[in-house]
Amino acid sequence: MQTFTHIYEKLPYARPFLFVDTLHHIDENGAEGSYTFPEDSFFYQGHFKQTPVTPGVILTEVMAQIGVVCLGIFLLGETLTADIGIAMTSTQIDFYKPVFPAETVTVRSTKAYFRFHKLLCKVEMLNSRGELVCRGTISGMMKPTDHA
Repeated sequence: MQTFTHIYEKLPYARPFLFVDTLHHIDENGAEGSYTFPEDSFFYQGHFKQTPVTPGVILTEVMAQIGVVCLGIFLLGETLTADIGIAMTSTQIDFYKPVFPAETVTVRSTKAYFRFHKLLCKVEMLNSRGELVCRGTISGMMKPTDHA
């Protein structure tokens, strides 16, 4: 079984804004991982009052962290000896099903291209029943940063 410790260590996020629990697979063509939404997450307070639902922007962030950032760290590989600079450049996501507190989602990404430090991926999110929650494309710029 593959371990991804080197990728987890390079992620530029911390709780409560780290949305990667487990990476299942990464290769030069894509990534797959999962995340479970804690019931006490800050964004459920008021979204919505009667029945909390995970905001679409958070679902997009989960897809970006697992499907684009983790893949980008893998693709940069040994060249990534310093911190990584990351900027999302575009998203186009269609939403099909809600995600509720305590649900686990799986994100799958497929690399469309990676050149000149820009990574574009096709991404999809499935709930624990295997139903499509959302899908689309996310692109971002990522490169090692110098702190000299």
